[in-house]
Amino acid sequence: MDVLIERRGSVAVLTVSDPARRNALNLELSDRLARAVAACDGDQSVRAVVITGAPPAFCAGADLGVLTAAGESGSAADLHRIYAGFLAVANAALPTIAAVNGPAVGAGLNLALACDLRLVGPGALFDARFLQLGIHPGGGMTWLAQHAASPQTAAAMTLFGVPLDAQEAVRTGLAYRLVEADDDPRSPAAHEAVVTAAVDLAQRAAAAPRDLVIATKAALRATAVMPQHADAVRYETAPQLASLRSDAFTRSRH
Repeated sequence: MDVLIERRGSVAVLTVSDPARRNALNLELSDRLARAVAACDGDQSVRAVVITGAPPAFCAGADLGVLTAAGESGSAADLHRIYAGFLAVANAALPTIAAVNGPAVGAGLNLALACDLRLVGPGALFDARFLQLGIHPGGGMTWLAQHAASPQTAAAMTLFGVPLDAQEAVRTGLAYRLVEADDDPRSPAAHEAVVTAAVDLAQRAAAAPRDLVIATKAALRATAVMPQHADAVRYETAPQLASLRSDAFTRSRH
C-alpha cells in the first residue's frame, strides 16, 4: 500500500497503489496521497500532475471500516480525514489529470472528479454508489459532479445509481477523451496507454512557465463562480499585465 511517485520529465505521475483492495482509500493511503500532492506543488521542477490507480481499478472508494468508525464516533473530523487525499488534489495549485482505466467508485469517483480533467480508457467506469450502500454522498461529490458534467448527469449518477462507462463519460462531458486500446481493456497495456496519453497532455501545460500555469488555473477557479463576463475581465487584467512584463513573453517575441 503506497502512493507511488514517478517523474516523466516535468510531469509527476502519482499512482494510488493497493491493488489487492482495488486502491480503496483508508486513512494512511489518503494521507500519503495528500502528502504526495503537497510535495509536487512544492517542487519547482514539477509542472503538472497525473493521478491514476494501480490496475485493475482506479479507486474502489473509501474503506468501509473507516466510514463505519466515523459514523460510530459521529465526528466530522474523523470523516474529513478520509477526504484528505482527494481534497488535496482538488486544491492543488498545479494542473491535474486523472488517468482512469478501471472503476472509480464513491470516494474514488471524487478523486477522479477532483482533477482538472479526466482521460479514460475502455475499462473506465464511474459509479457514485453512495445510495446503494445506504450512505449520503460526501466530500463534495454532488458539487463536483454537477460542475464536471451537468445537474442531470449528477442526478442520474447520484439519485438513480446510473454508472457511466468510458463512452458515456465522454458523451456527458464527465471525461475529456477516450484513449482506445488494442489489448484487453483492463490489461496493464491499456492502463499504460491512458497514463501515457495523460502525460503527453500534461506536458502541454508543463511547457509553459510554472507561475503562469498556476495563475491561469487559479483564474479558471475564480471566474467559474463569477456572475458576469465583466467580472472576469477585471480579474484577468492584473495577471495578464504581469505576464506581459515577464521574461517568457519577452523571449517569445524574439
